Amino acid sequence: MAELVFEQVAEYAGMAHWPWQVVEKTHCNLDATQQIPSGATQEFIGRAPSLTVSSQPLPVVYDRLHVGNPEALIAGFAHTLGQYLGYTVKETPPGGVDNWPQVTEVLADYLGFGLMFANSAFVFPPGGCSSCANTVSRNGVLSQWDHTYALALFAALKEIPPRKVKPYLKKSLRSHFQRCFSDVSSRPEFTRLKEYTGATRKVPGDSLLRMES
Repeated sequence: MAELVFEQVAEYAGMAHWPWQVVEKTHCNLDATQQIPSGATQEFIGRAPSLTVSSQPLPVVYDRLHVGNPEALIAGFAHTLGQYLGYTVKETPPGGVDNWPQVTEVLADYLGFGLMFANSAFVFPPGGCSSCANTVSRNGVLSQWDHTYALALFAALKEIPPRKVKPYLKKSLRSHFQRCFSDVSSRPEFTRLKEYTGATRKVPGDSLLRMES
């Protein structure tokens, strides 16, 4: 099941042509530095992959407890893809390498997985446990509020109206998402950002929302 879910995540992120090996964390034993394949980029449906595949697949580690929580599982996979994709950048992230964990989560949000991050971003107090909230905790550095803002930015850039996002967002974040969307859209920097990014990649229908549901 985890492998099937990862295949969909990798395809949506445009990274299905990379060499992957999905491994449950209790069976993972990494004894060497993993090398990113030469020429690794994103490739989407309709384009011929140009990746020179290496002989060593890249490990994608997951927690078996997340198989019962699809949003947490997808978010974990997306974060891993964001980390690998970030490795291909030849410069340090904004704010320096200390911001690497935060930047890779934002990158995963921009890959189109902000909904899963926002819905599964739980922070439990020291000594607490996931059973207290009847859910499974997912390691992360950004809060549900941060991811909701990133989701609003993604939706605004892709011209996805809030009414198509909010039904899939947990109720406690819907009003916050609406405020974030309004804030993003009203900022003068947003127009420049949209021109800079080009926002050329349209979401293929409601595929990610269908994945969530």
